[in-house]
Amino acid sequence: MQSGDAFTAEERAVLSRHVTDVDGSVFALINMPDVVKGALFARYSRSPKSIKRLFLDEFYRPGDGASSAAADAGDALGLGRAEELYERMLIEYGDDSVAQLVGAHIAVEGASNILTKVLEWGRLMNYLEQSTRYVPYNDRPGGRWRYHVPSELHGTAHERPFVETMDGCFEAYNDLFEPLQAHLRDRFPKDEADTKAVYRQSIRAKACDILRGLLPAATTSNVGLFGTAQAFEALLLRLQSHPLAEARAAGERILAELRKVIPIFMRRVDVPERGTAWSRYLAGTRDALAAQAAALPLPAAAAPAAGPSVSLTEFDPEGELNVIAAALYPHVAAPDAAITGMVRMLAPERRAEILRACIGERGNRRHKPGRAFERTAYRFDVVADYGAFRDLQRHRMLTLDWQPLSPGLGYDVPEEVAACGGAARWDEVMERGASLYRALAGGGLREIAPYAVPMAHRIRFYMHMNAREAMHLIELRTTPQGHAAYRWVGREMHRLIADEAGHHAIAAAMTFVGGEQEGLERLAAERAQETRRRALSG
Repeated sequence: MQSGDAFTAEERAVLSRHVTDVDGSVFALINMPDVVKGALFARYSRSPKSIKRLFLDEFYRPGDGASSAAADAGDALGLGRAEELYERMLIEYGDDSVAQLVGAHIAVEGASNILTKVLEWGRLMNYLEQSTRYVPYNDRPGGRWRYHVPSELHGTAHERPFVETMDGCFEAYNDLFEPLQAHLRDRFPKDEADTKAVYRQSIRAKACDILRGLLPAATTSNVGLFGTAQAFEALLLRLQSHPLAEARAAGERILAELRKVIPIFMRRVDVPERGTAWSRYLAGTRDALAAQAAALPLPAAAAPAAGPSVSLTEFDPEGELNVIAAALYPHVAAPDAAITGMVRMLAPERRAEILRACIGERGNRRHKPGRAFERTAYRFDVVADYGAFRDLQRHRMLTLDWQPLSPGLGYDVPEEVAACGGAARWDEVMERGASLYRALAGGGLREIAPYAVPMAHRIRFYMHMNAREAMHLIELRTTPQGHAAYRWVGREMHRLIADEAGHHAIAAAMTFVGGEQEGLERLAAERAQETRRRALSG
């Protein structure tokens, strides 16, 4: 993961005061206000630029006087005394909670989409990732397409076929991009009320949405991480025990950069009796469980799915009753079991009245009922394309795990691709990726075989969430501007809560669930952004 940016001597001098490694692709941000760090990471989603280039182009102002002031303020602020205190509490007392008091911003650039899922596993961190929805992948920085070649392939007979197959994925993406946009312009003509910029962005976003299925899981992205020292320690323990070389290498680089900004909190990560032992434990349990699974008489693998699917595999038949009891608990001086028994004796109309009081008048999807909705939960088994999974996996306030990505569950050809004459090219990319996957898996490289699979292929995963999180996820992921693949998943979840679980009142409380959407998904959002831009410009 090497940075592809070229900087002038003057720019390098500026960057040396604000990033821990001017040339590397993993670095920490320093000597700038937290609000600037957050804004830089927020720009990742909509820009193909690196953090360093964004900072130079959009944030840095020569002569502002802020660059060197913070760098020399450490001793005056008692940095030495603070480190002494932290060292005593961490090393002598073993008080891990102090590691929650200090955080850091880390940028990981050039990470494969396989690695981004590993980085974004932890619940107690914040992530902002470069989006395949808004950033076209038809450029070639440094003369090569944006994908990662696993180091496990270097020097092997599989390296050249891997590179050729990945190049083919990106070439198909590039070749179809303009024909698809032309088809979309014919299908969705510009409204006279829309500006050219709004229309152009909406067309491009839909083209990116449709064609991202051609991109392989090896496609690289930029990820901004913010977390406490404790959260970073947990991430590093997982990375250094991971079977993929890319993940282990990222862990080494993140640790090196964190030691430049919060060194006292990183001392235990590779200590043999602490971090190393913990990582060894994680690897040991993973390997032992894999061996147990391999010895089981599991049913034969399912045939390729006819399409995406969502199944409700677990729910509480008395979920609504228990939510009502939980809502009353803070207001009734009685034991939990007694309150539940009292609610069970109420007439259905009375229970419905209490639940309506719990839900209240919701003005928008951000108005959510309280923690009573966490009393009941749902477990969904989902089959969706890898692109949709990438978006849904980011919901951290639930339990989610997935099976390895493979071509075994099939894929779909988007109707828009077929309409512009690209179906045969799409099928060719899918089959070449599947063939490479089989060659890698059959050649003893099963761990890295998923890198070869295009994102249109489906993956199976489960999502276990309480009703409060279900409301958040379903309403967010069915908004009109969302991707069609995960909007469908959200609508199916909502239907199953009502029809299969029988939780009609909970489903009815989700008043901001979106329906089917035709047209340019991003158009309304782009119009709203244009309105805000005009308001800001006066």
